Amino acid sequence: MESSALVRMLSYLCWSGHQCNSLPLAGRAGQLASFKANTLAAAWTGVQRQEVVCKRLDDNSIVQNNYCDPDSKPPENQRACNTEPCPPEWFIGDWLECSKTCDGGMRTRAVLCIRKIGPSEEETLDYSGCLTHRPVEKEPCNNQSCPPQWVALDWSECTPKCGPGFKHRIVLCKSSDLSKTFPAAQCPEESKPPVRIRCSLGRCPPPRWVTGDWGQCSAQCGLGQQMRTVQCLSYTGQASSDCPETVRPPSMQQCESKCDSTPISNTEECKDVNKVAYCPLVLKFKFCSRAYFRQMCCKTCQGH
Repeated sequence: MESSALVRMLSYLCWSGHQCNSLPLAGRAGQLASFKANTLAAAWTGVQRQEVVCKRLDDNSIVQNNYCDPDSKPPENQRACNTEPCPPEWFIGDWLECSKTCDGGMRTRAVLCIRKIGPSEEETLDYSGCLTHRPVEKEPCNNQSCPPQWVALDWSECTPKCGPGFKHRIVLCKSSDLSKTFPAAQCPEESKPPVRIRCSLGRCPPPRWVTGDWGQCSAQCGLGQQMRTVQCLSYTGQASSDCPETVRPPSMQQCESKCDSTPISNTEECKDVNKVAYCPLVLKFKFCSRAYFRQMCCKTCQGH
């Protein structure tokens, strides 16, 4: 029986479900006519390997390697492939966040001209190294108009000038470019800045006694009294009750008016000149003998 017929018979037995481990070696070792490239990408120098398989002699079909004599198996040759340098190409990064959320901003990304020189190695070239059109590195973004926003002006001075008080300021609803003023209802009320805050410029000075000018002397001649106003006022000029009584200035004092030296004629009515009721005291303490008191209390001192 020819060897090819033997191989066909043995192959039939194997394909029919019989044990094949005891099949004698048959066939011949052969090589594919063409080279088959391995799985390396053509981005750097790669390797191509020859694939050696066991084929049937009659129909040249591929069978398992144990049908061929292992000693006759030729070596699997290999050769370098894609040895030319890889062409440069553009590396394009992701867009970064826009510089503004509205009213037109700009966003950028990295654009590099690179060339691979190994499985995990690459070099950066000048932009002129890449022959294709250079991708854009920045572009406008978020061109929609911004909504109106609150704009707060400067704070006023603290009022009053001392003690607890308030500062005030004006808050407006403005366009994003500050060129237009809108009604307050067009801005969100929940984000409106405060228009008044508490403040203090230090402790206020205490209330103090304030006196007015002395009034006219009550006596037209000799001793009398004169009055003046005495008020307790705060630093703002308002009436207060916090001034200490121990340092209150007097509101009345004695005064003396120059008397006319011309004696009272007998025809003039004798009367007490002083309107303040101290003439009885003059009589009690026997001051009527003195010319001044007799003149001031003429009526009281009559007959004494």
